[in-house]
Order: sequence, then structure tokens, then C-alpha cells
Amino acid sequence: MTTSKKLVSLSFASTDNYEANLNLLISLIDKADENSIIVAPEVCLTGYDYDNFQKAIDFTPYAIEKLLLHVKSKTAILTLMQKRDEGVYNVAIVIHNSKVIYSQAKAKLFKFGDEHNYFLSGRDSDISAFEIDGIKIGILICFELRFKHLWQQLEGCDVIAIPSRWGKLRSQNYLSLTNALAIMNQCYVVASDSSNEDFSRQSGIVTPFGKERRNDGLELITEEYKPSEIKKMRRYMDVGI
Repeated sequence: MTTSKKLVSLSFASTDNYEANLNLLISLIDKADENSIIVAPEVCLTGYDYDNFQKAIDFTPYAIEKLLLHVKSKTAILTLMQKRDEGVYNVAIVIHNSKVIYSQAKAKLFKFGDEHNYFLSGRDSDISAFEIDGIKIGILICFELRFKHLWQQLEGCDVIAIPSRWGKLRSQNYLSLTNALAIMNQCYVVASDSSNEDFSRQSGIVTPFGKERRNDGLELITEEYKPSEIKKMRRYMDVGI
């Protein structure tokens, strides 16, 4: 049975102080309503700090342990640099009820940002829906938003989370794609982008009807999750979802 939920989009700048970034994220999680689904910007705790790559990797288990103490009845979605047996991945994790309940390695690395020189790619086939309290959720990590077959893999999701560090020069692309994804898949899209100078700063929440609300400089915005809006849109405009 689906409980009352709020959708939360975060937008904040990462600094070279990992601990300060973590404390800011925790403070925003603490501000969010109970039962919120919270989406943070991609690698928001460290940024792509290639000059201190091992330090960033080593920070991940510490950060997760600390986040587990604060998420509790809420759900937090973010990405971190994670070392696995075969190498390092940019991994989206989902924390719910003080546990990591889902993880997904970034499958589409952004070569213009040199990601392929530091990370291994995840598998497209691992991008799929998971469920929390009756809500089907999917994740696309930044550049993955550009691949239409991944939209199809998440068809039927109620909420799609987009943790991002999306380049400022392509800000309109981010707006257009996040809006289109919500309309095409008839679902909520919760997009969270870095507010650092070089990025789009276009975090926001888009409804199944395509109504968008952007952060506009706010670190946190909230939208009520209404499953009836999804059902209404899919019944009104039947495209087979």
C-alpha cells in the first residue's frame, strides 16, 4: 500500500571540503518532510575531484555510514565514487529506513568529462525499476538521460530520479529532456543538478502532465506525490503504459 509521500529536489554547490558537503546534505535531508523521496546532485559529496581521486573513493564508506543515521523513514538517492573488486564506478545508491536498498552503477560515462579514464561503465541492463512502499522508481544518472532506449527500460515507473552534474552550456537540453521524459513516460521526474558555476542549476520536479517546478536558486523544493495524477494521465492519454 502506498503511503503519503513528498518528492524533494536538491540543488547545491559542492566544495573541496567533503565533510562540509556531507554536513550540508544531511542538513537538507533533515529539513525534508517525513516519508520524502530526496534526490541529490551527482557526486555531490566530492565532485569529480580527479586530483584527489583516492581520497574521494575512501570518503564513500564513511559518508554512507553517516547518512544511514539520518535518512530513517525518508528515502535518499545520490551517487558516489565506489571501489569494487574490478575497479571504480560512479554508483547511485538508495537509502531507505537506514539501509542501502538499491544500487546502480552509471552505464553511460560522459567522455567529454574524462569519466571513462577513471570509472568503469555499469551495464545498461541493470537500469531497471525498484519499488519502495508501492512506488515504482527508476534512476538515470546525468548523461544517461540522453539515451532513448533507457527511457523505455523505465517505462511504467511512477518516479524517475535524475542525479546530475549537467554542463551549463547545455542547460536547455536538460530542461527539455527532463520535461519530455515526464511527459513521454507519464510519470514524475525529480531532477537534481549541481549549482556550481559550470553546471546548469536547473534542478526541478516535473509532473506526469508536464507541469514543471524548478529550484530557481533554492537548495530544496518539495512536491506532493499524487499517484492519482499518474493514473489520470495514463487513462486520459493512453499510449500503452
